[in-house]
Amino acid sequence: MKKLKEFAGSIIAMGVVSFLLSTPMLAQQSQTDALKIMEAEMEEAFGTIPLQFKVFPEHLRPAAWELLKAQQSQEAVIPAKYAELIGLAVASQIPCDHCVYYHSEMAKILGATDAEIQEAVSTAADTRFWSTVLNGSNIDFDVTKAEVDKMLMHVKKQTQSTQAH
Repeated sequence: MKKLKEFAGSIIAMGVVSFLLSTPMLAQQSQTDALKIMEAEMEEAFGTIPLQFKVFPEHLRPAAWELLKAQQSQEAVIPAKYAELIGLAVASQIPCDHCVYYHSEMAKILGATDAEIQEAVSTAADTRFWSTVLNGSNIDFDVTKAEVDKMLMHVKKQTQSTQAH
């Protein structure tokens, strides 16, 4: 009986060791599969694998691709054209020439007009302008918040008044 217990213990120990040794190999195989799937999907979507993915850490690429796809999926609340205009506005402020080019050209493909593109950039500039004025003037945020809340109440009343007529 003692030998049977020792034998069973040895079998269990070998199984645990085998599992622990194989787990990194399984993870590596899974990572390789995820990279192949990601690359195939990118080739299908873009005709290439964008450079920013090629220089991104390999183990993070599939997750970054999944995030990008989710943001641009049919389930996204913001329509793709508007998401690209938002991306353009942000890219204009960072600033990032790569991103400005991509987002403006993608927005055009998705139906954005030159006027919409100009307005997205202008809105970004306007936000940056007033942010600079407020921050540079060292205006306390709580003061601004109270003022904005008062303005919003006024605008809501005006909106309700015009909708009632």
